Amino acid sequence: MESHRLDRLEKGALALGCPLNSAQLERFDIYRAELLNWNLRINLTSITDPVDIEVLHFLDSLTLVAALPIRDQRSASLSLLDIGSGAGFPGIPLKIALPDLRVSLLEATGKKAAFMEHIVNVLGLGEVTVLKGRAEDLGRDGDLRESFDVTAVRAVGQLAVLAELCLPFTNVNGRFIAMKKGSMEEEVRAASAAIATLGGSTAQVLPVRVDGLDDERSLITVDKIKPTPARFPRRPGMPSKRPLGWNPRRIDSRGNTD
Repeated sequence: MESHRLDRLEKGALALGCPLNSAQLERFDIYRAELLNWNLRINLTSITDPVDIEVLHFLDSLTLVAALPIRDQRSASLSLLDIGSGAGFPGIPLKIALPDLRVSLLEATGKKAAFMEHIVNVLGLGEVTVLKGRAEDLGRDGDLRESFDVTAVRAVGQLAVLAELCLPFTNVNGRFIAMKKGSMEEEVRAASAAIATLGGSTAQVLPVRVDGLDDERSLITVDKIKPTPARFPRRPGMPSKRPLGWNPRRIDSRGNTD
């Protein structure tokens, strides 16, 4: 593969301090081709222009490098859980770019999980695990709970909701990272009590500035400073239906709150 076919990704990754060699660029090219081919049969992404995939999926995923807790990522064997990974973003691009990263990809939709298993095999990526299920359920699994150095999510949900899904998986001294768009001041403030309840520190906002990603993007980082109480996450659907900090809280007939 000629590297100029992914020149925006190559240039952007270099600007992020994450240079890509020809073998890595070839893997991204294969990934894009497989994504477009599978997308003809199942709905993996609404982004179907090859250049847009290069920038809005691949390069956007790599912006998370700036928020990883150890700056020399290539010498660090971090474990990362990508929650709601969909077609593999940001976890698979991060694995391609940072081969020492140990990646788990959590996805509730079977067809999307099948695609990720396929592409991990096609690309020959080691130390990548695909987990099928809901975060609310798997977050209570003793083998997974508080076992990851980094939990990451690339989603549109409220920060308080994302924190409840991610922090139970994050180990103490680990980090939760949310990839977000738009002004975040109010949302961070609204989620502060929930994050503290879940064992997190004060959220930090890291603006994303990379050519080609022009809208207002940021990485919200929360360091885990104490264990998450056993009652979290709540049952499936409840975190989004009634985010922590929601007021007034509904009290059931027994006097319990959710």
